[in-house]
Amino acid sequence: MEVQFTDRELDIMGVLWDEGSATVAEVQERLVDDLAYTTVLTILRTLEEKGYVRHEEEGRAYRYHPKVNREAAGAHAVRRLVRKLFGGSPEQLLTHLVEERGLTAKQLSRMRDLLEKRLRGEEDR
Repeated sequence: MEVQFTDRELDIMGVLWDEGSATVAEVQERLVDDLAYTTVLTILRTLEEKGYVRHEEEGRAYRYHPKVNREAAGAHAVRRLVRKLFGGSPEQLLTHLVEERGLTAKQLSRMRDLLEKRLRGEEDR
């Protein structure tokens, strides 16, 4: 399943991923932007129609649970980013990240370690 979120949907999914589950009011309370209750409800219903969340009754409210985990959503988002912005080239994305001036030496070192580990893994096969 191709997982794709709008910015607003991603904001709401972030709350669900962080909390594990939430009611409409709880999501609304945790959002940075001040959205109307009905707007949050509409977005949650849309996410449910898309198969990304499910709900269960909790008294008079519904409690929403994510059906898609953050890692899967991130993997799909990165593949889409590579396809749309970097012409399908993961190497161009990596080049962009490495050339980013905001990265610290520690972050660059961790990236290098990950690459070296991956290369060693490829050689063992």
